[in-house]
Amino acid sequence: MSSAIAIVGAGPRGVGILERMGASAPELGPDGLDVHLIDPYPPGAGRIWRHEQSPLLAMNSMAADVTMFTDETVICDGPIVPGPSFWEWAQELRTRGDPDAIGPELAAELRSVTASTFPSRRLQSAYLAWVLRDVIAGLPPGMRAHLHRTRAVDLAEDGDRQLVRLENGGTLRVDAVVLASGHLDATPTDDERALAARAADAGLTYLPPEQTTDSDLSVIAPGETVLVRGLGLAFIDLVVLLFEGRGGRFEPDGDGLRYVPSGAEPRLVAGSPRGMPYHSKPHYGLRAGRPPLPRFFGPAAVDPLIASGGPVELHTQAWPLMAKEIAWGWYHELFVGHPGRVLMPWAEFAARYAGLGWDSPAMAQLIAAAVPDPVDHIDLTALDHPLDGVRAPDLAALQPLVRERIAEDLRQHVDPAHTPHLGAFVAMLSVFGEVTRLAGSGVLSARSRARDLSWWQSFFNAVASGPPGFRVRELLALSRAGYVAFLGEGMWIDTGVDGGDVVFRAGSASLPDAPPVTTRALVDARLPDPSAARTTDPLLANLLAGGAVSEEVLRDTDGTVLRNTGLIRVRPADGALIDAAGHPHPRRFAVGPHTTVKVAGAFTRPGMNAQSLRYNDAVARAVLRSLPGARAAAA
Repeated sequence: MSSAIAIVGAGPRGVGILERMGASAPELGPDGLDVHLIDPYPPGAGRIWRHEQSPLLAMNSMAADVTMFTDETVICDGPIVPGPSFWEWAQELRTRGDPDAIGPELAAELRSVTASTFPSRRLQSAYLAWVLRDVIAGLPPGMRAHLHRTRAVDLAEDGDRQLVRLENGGTLRVDAVVLASGHLDATPTDDERALAARAADAGLTYLPPEQTTDSDLSVIAPGETVLVRGLGLAFIDLVVLLFEGRGGRFEPDGDGLRYVPSGAEPRLVAGSPRGMPYHSKPHYGLRAGRPPLPRFFGPAAVDPLIASGGPVELHTQAWPLMAKEIAWGWYHELFVGHPGRVLMPWAEFAARYAGLGWDSPAMAQLIAAAVPDPVDHIDLTALDHPLDGVRAPDLAALQPLVRERIAEDLRQHVDPAHTPHLGAFVAMLSVFGEVTRLAGSGVLSARSRARDLSWWQSFFNAVASGPPGFRVRELLALSRAGYVAFLGEGMWIDTGVDGGDVVFRAGSASLPDAPPVTTRALVDARLPDPSAARTTDPLLANLLAGGAVSEEVLRDTDGTVLRNTGLIRVRPADGALIDAAGHPHPRRFAVGPHTTVKVAGAFTRPGMNAQSLRYNDAVARAVLRSLPGARAAAA
C-alpha cells in the first residue's frame, strides 16, 4: 500500500527528517512512500542558508564541526547511515569532483578551506544542497521525494487524509505532515509596535527584530549614529553588512586589525543585558579527546527528577549538577590535555571532584590545590556576567574596559593553551540535551520554565553559539576606530526629548552617572521572539485559529499566567502536534525552534551523539509508524 508524507520546510531540518525516514523506511515504512518537501526557498539550504545572501556572511562553526549525518556515536533506534561532514565533502569535491560546478567564487573558497576554516554561508548552502541530492539518491526502493518550490498555506483533513493547500493553487493529499519550517517571522509585539509608532510620529528610524539578512539597511545613513539593542549573532551580521558590506575593509595591524573606512558606514552604539558579544567559538581541537560524558547530569541524575513527577526547580535542583558537568568537561581537558599545568593526576582529581558538591568550599580548596593558575579555573559566573561590576563615568571611558575583556576572551578561544574552553563547550552540548529531556517531561514548575529555562537558553547561546574569532577581531578594530561603541551591561532604551526633538535614549548599569546616548535610529538586532499568535506564516496562523495547534502558556499554581512562550506545543517524545484541547494529533508533527522541544541546531558536530540527530530519528520513525501502510511489525 502506497502512502504519502508532506514535510513543510526543505531546509536542513526537513532534510534531516527525510534522511532518517529513508534510513528506517525498509523496517517501518509501507511498500510505497512519496515524500513531498515544500519550501519557497532553495531545497536543502532553505531560507537561512540560501545562496542568495551576502558572500561576506560566514558560518559560526568550523568546517570540521558540521555534519548532517549519523555516525557510530549516535544512539538511536534507526539505522546508522554515515555520510561526509562539511570538511570531508569539501576534500572529496576538490580532489575527486569538479569544484567549478559550484561556481568560480565558491570553487575558489572551497580550494582554500581547511578543517578549522569558518566557511561562508554560501559554501554551506552548496553542502546542504549536495546533502539533499545525496539523501534522495540513497532512498530505498519504493520511496520517492518530490520538491515543491512554493509555500504551504493551509492544512485540513478529509477523513484520515491530510490536505495540504499550496500557495501555487495546488493541494497535496497525504497521510502525515511534518512542520519543519525553522525560525518563523512574527509581527511586532505590543511594545515593539508602540515603539515603532512613536518613532514614526517623530520621524525616527526603527528596525524591529527580524532576520538581519532580510532587513532594509538602506534606511541607515552614512555617518549616522545608530543604537543597537542586542549583541548576539544578528548583531555580528549587522556589523558585517554595514561596514564591509558598504566597502570598508580590514588590514593587518600588529597582532590585530585596522579598519579602513569607506565613508558610507554609520557609527553604532550597542548594548545588551550582558553588555558583551557572545563568546568566540573555540578555534582549536580537544587535546584529551571527548570528555567522558554524561557523568553528573545524565540519565542517572535526570531520570529520578522526571520520575518524581515534580514540580522540579531547574535552578536549585538541576543547575548544581549541570554546572558540575560543564566544569567536568573543562577540567578533564585541562588535566589530561595539559598535565604540565596541574599538580595532581587526573584520576585522583576526578575521584575527589566526584564526591564534592558544586561550588562548595571543599571543591574550591581542591581546585586551588590542584590548579595553580587562576586563569585555568572555570568561572561560570564570569562567563554569564562578563561585565559584572564594571563601571565608568562616561561612554568613552567605558570602551577600553570592555575591549580589554573582549580581547582576553578572544585570546583564550584561539590560543590552544586554553582548550579547556572546548571541553566545557562539549559538556554544555551534553547538558543541553538532558535539559531538553527534563523540560519535555513536564516536571519543571511553571515558574522554573518561565525563569530558569529562558536563562539557561540565553546562557547557552552566549557561551556556545558565538561568532568566529576573526569577527571578534574585526569588532575590536571597529571599536578602536570609533565606529562601534559598547554601552555595557544592563542596557535600557526609551524615547525622550533632546533639544526640542524626540529621540531614542539609551544607557546602562555600567554608566550609572553618564548622560544617556541619544540617536534618531534604533535597530533591534535579534530574531523575533517565537509566537504562533503573531506569526506571519499562513499555515501556522490557520492551524492556530482552528484550534489545531496551541501555544505554551505557563501558569502558576494559582492559575496566574506567568508567561506565554509563543511556542507550539508538541509531544516531547516524537514532536506530535498538540491541539487546543490538549490532544496530540496522530499524523501531524513539528520540529524546530518554534516548538516546545529545543534542539541545539539543525546540523551538528560529528562524533558527539548529537541530540538533533537523535530527535530527527525519533520523529521520523514516529511519522513512519503513523502511516496506514506501515509494516505490521512496526506496531
